[in-house]
Amino acid sequence: AAAIANRIRTLFIAEIMSCNPSHRLRVSINTIIMSTRLPSMVVLISIMVLFLTMSTMGLVPPTHLKRTTTTLHVQQRAEDIFSAVHRKEHEMVAVKKKHKGTADPVAMAMGYMEESVPKLRVAKALRRVYEDETQRNDDDDDGGFDDEKLKELGMQQVGMRRGCFIVDIKRKSLSNPGQVYCNYDDASLVAEAMVRLGADAVMVNVDYAAYGGDLTELKSTVKAVRRASDTAAVIMKDIIVDEIQLGLAKEAGADGVLLMASVLGPALENFMNLATVIGLEFIVECHTKVEVDRAIELCAQNILVTNYDRVGQQYHPDQAIKLAGLFPGSGGPIISLACGGIETTEQMKRHLMVGYDGVVIGKTVMGSTKAPEFIRAVRDRTLLPAELSHWGIETEFDPDGNVMPGPKKNIPSESDGYE
Repeated sequence: AAAIANRIRTLFIAEIMSCNPSHRLRVSINTIIMSTRLPSMVVLISIMVLFLTMSTMGLVPPTHLKRTTTTLHVQQRAEDIFSAVHRKEHEMVAVKKKHKGTADPVAMAMGYMEESVPKLRVAKALRRVYEDETQRNDDDDDGGFDDEKLKELGMQQVGMRRGCFIVDIKRKSLSNPGQVYCNYDDASLVAEAMVRLGADAVMVNVDYAAYGGDLTELKSTVKAVRRASDTAAVIMKDIIVDEIQLGLAKEAGADGVLLMASVLGPALENFMNLATVIGLEFIVECHTKVEVDRAIELCAQNILVTNYDRVGQQYHPDQAIKLAGLFPGSGGPIISLACGGIETTEQMKRHLMVGYDGVVIGKTVMGSTKAPEFIRAVRDRTLLPAELSHWGIETEFDPDGNVMPGPKKNIPSESDGYE
């Protein structure tokens, strides 16, 4: 009986060790086996009870299931923003050890101040300032309006707006766990295609666990976008929790980074300051009014309002529309963007009409033929000044400022018999 018990005990240990048990489980088994003076059968029964108990707690898979079942079970668990932040903090400990040398390129990118005039590639791309033919010329006729009168009314700088289109390149997302949007080989291929279609900027996700990307794709995307356009910007999107990540973005050649207000909290100002010092632009992602007010107070130039609540893990489709009135009017110092759950061109137009300067679209155009349609819907029209957004005017204008006829918007056309 003792020999049989010893043999079964050995088999149990081999089975448990093949399942990668926790250290606590190993210690418990060793304590039972090595320290007890009970008969062998009692030891065997104790091991069986312990093993079954840990199996029901989910720490060890049952003996009749294969090891692959445990792997699939872990992958199906949805990672929330809290888990992602803790994981990212742990990852950055190893990254900082790797780049702690004074001659390391990442350390050097963080250790030197940008002394030249900032290129502001992100801001210029989002404002579309390169399209000189559509800009207002101060020497042109103002259509009968007196400059002094406009100045008196506080509307001297009011003009038609041009929306911008940013593509959020990602294979998956924290907001839709378990769903794969697109299985592309390299983000640079997608980025180059989107820029050639007319996208003003691209966001490259570099967190593999959350979005399915990495830093190598960021570097290749920068090169691809530079080949395709002289004006398009590349923005690194990551769950930024450590300053070393700004150095990684700078060293990779990114024009800017995304800073999540819900993740950084009080540390947001420090990250904004460091990004400015090293010559890296940034977009502050906000969801609540408090976060938007804080970003404006800190003089953030680019603010992205998302309809997705990362903390509550819920979509609020009208959140960005409700907060549109917090930003200054057309041509102001702040570039306001909207994103989150925008799946149709009508939803996109609605966000632009209430005053946003651009939209960020990800899932909808990933692996879809809708990308050209969405980009044209933004670039083939001009928008009324943000000061008039609350009037509820739904009239659409072409790039030259002419009314776009169409019965869908109750705009009379020549075929309707109007003169």
